[in-house]
Amino acid sequence: MARISLTPARTLVYRIAEWYSRRAYGEVLDPVKAYGHNTKVLMAYAGFERKVAGWKALDPQLKELAVMATAARVGCSWCMDFGYWEGHKLGIAQEKLRAVPMWREQREQFTERELAVLEYAEAMTETEPAVTDEMTARLIESLGEPAFVELTAIVAVENLRARVNSAFGLVGQGFKDQCTVPLRA
Repeated sequence: MARISLTPARTLVYRIAEWYSRRAYGEVLDPVKAYGHNTKVLMAYAGFERKVAGWKALDPQLKELAVMATAARVGCSWCMDFGYWEGHKLGIAQEKLRAVPMWREQREQFTERELAVLEYAEAMTETEPAVTDEMTARLIESLGEPAFVELTAIVAVENLRARVNSAFGLVGQGFKDQCTVPLRA
């Protein structure tokens, strides 16, 4: 149960955000509804997310794995639900997506580069970041500096998303269910 009402005043800005969310995702995202209680915050956040969507230095699948590892570490069920859907759209195998929260126990699901990204995302997400010089050097060598900067920034962005969504008490909206292949009867 959300800790904040998901029925904000239907201001012009909120109605535009609803329209965009329905068009892009098929429904109004719960974070949009929560942010809708403050028009200035909603507008600033929407603009921020549009700019983040334009980052293209990091491979989209690596980016999504970093986002999901961050969300899992924070414990944001809404972010995991949405991330599963996003990962599925990017063509990441369901088994790999399911393995993200326990990647250390399921290392065989991931490449060395993916493991380095997952480790870095978790280390950055610790309350006191646990990033090491070795981690950084390995990723810069593997990804290059532009993609490394983007990786670092996307993990920080997902920390913002996951911590806000968790604080709002948001849970999944069923995005993951849209990706699961139903079993035969």
